[in-house]
Amino acid sequence: MRQRHEALTPDQTPEQRFASTLRELRIARRYTLRGLAQEAFMSHSKVQKWEDGSRFPKHREEVTLVDSTLNAGGILVDLWERATGDVSAPSRVSVSVPRVSDASIGLAIAGLQQAASDHEGTFVPARLQDGSVVFVALDRRDLLRGGVGVGAAAAFGMGAPAVADAAGLQKLKRPARSASAYSGTPIEHFKRARRLLIDSDNLLGPGRAIATVREHIEDIKSLRRDAKGSDRQALMELQTQYAEFASWLYQDLGDFTSAEFWLDRAFQWSHTVGDADLTSYVMARKAQLAGEKRDLVDVVDLAEAAQRIARPRSRLAAVARTYEAYGHALRGAGSDSERAIEDVRNSLDRVASDTTPWGVWLTEQYVDVHRAQGLEVLGKHSEAADVFTAAIEALPEGYHRDRGVYMARAAIAHAGADAPEQAAAVGLQALTIATDTGSGRIMRELVRLDKALVPWQRQPEVSDFRESFSLAVAHEA
Repeated sequence: MRQRHEALTPDQTPEQRFASTLRELRIARRYTLRGLAQEAFMSHSKVQKWEDGSRFPKHREEVTLVDSTLNAGGILVDLWERATGDVSAPSRVSVSVPRVSDASIGLAIAGLQQAASDHEGTFVPARLQDGSVVFVALDRRDLLRGGVGVGAAAAFGMGAPAVADAAGLQKLKRPARSASAYSGTPIEHFKRARRLLIDSDNLLGPGRAIATVREHIEDIKSLRRDAKGSDRQALMELQTQYAEFASWLYQDLGDFTSAEFWLDRAFQWSHTVGDADLTSYVMARKAQLAGEKRDLVDVVDLAEAAQRIARPRSRLAAVARTYEAYGHALRGAGSDSERAIEDVRNSLDRVASDTTPWGVWLTEQYVDVHRAQGLEVLGKHSEAADVFTAAIEALPEGYHRDRGVYMARAAIAHAGADAPEQAAAVGLQALTIATDTGSGRIMRELVRLDKALVPWQRQPEVSDFRESFSLAVAHEA
């Protein structure tokens, strides 16, 4: 890893450090000031004043939006918190410690500077000198250029999308789309493309799909300019669906800030479409994301809101109730969690005939996995491990990434049940799938497992897992 970047000099004030880091990140991502302002839905003058240091941002939400646009992995939010003393929100970069060290921030900037990737960085787990593991944002090509360990490159080197010429400072412009260029209709084309992307996601992971999904969103927006009537409405609905899918890909990559951004866009656009099922589904996804972030405040409220929007006794109401169950578990309300799970289980036969295309994956195995998640956070580790194992065995072929997520969570449950050998063995299987797919969700669970196995680190099976895991993460210089 590189040493701390020269922009982060000790004599800078926190406000100056924020300004210089913003400039470095913008240049590394090949944005002009106007281009960044446009992408972040802000005025050019505001972003310019932030960067030249004549004005410091007042609102966390604005900093978060710019951080997400630059795919900075929480670096700017972290620096803003240091300058303002406002640390009410948890860090979006660190997993096991409340802060990311200056060395890690410098590492992320160094990685961004080495190779521009048109927004497509990735979150890499890095072990700091104190033994803790944090996630930092790096360009994928930096992984292959020797900026971090070979193991991390193998796990997360996804291959970078096309970028602007090295001499340019502005991202490539996409030409206007012509509806007549397609053999069928553009709507049919992008629907088929989305289906293929969804199918490939579970086998290959999110890294390869994100750039294509974002390009398709821009292409659909371009086609909407000349579309009329029902075609324009159908394109808007498709754009909303792509935004929700983009959110899912970022969520699986481990970039929760970008995942929230695209879910917010999908929620806004779903109201434009006027499809209550789509709006209900996006709201349920918000609850799911809140649960994955272990947000004790929002997950139940968002799930209940999704149920209010959904048609009564519909599949989408059951989907939202599933996420509500996990939210109750996070709050320690075990009886409420089990009651919600039973409600969903009892509704499965009824909702099977629901014609909505959303939530078709709501099966008994899916419900069992969420029950197991709830049991694990409630401290019922042995029961959770048994339920996870049964759900994994029943998982259909092709769900490669999902199998890895469930295995990683099962391994944590085994560790909680004082079965370190089994935890390590299942964790190694999950690590293989993380290497295949680059799933940040799997790696985040394995970070938890690595920490949970410390008391048994001298056992051979545990030692093998921790050594393999260590090879798959970067290390602080």
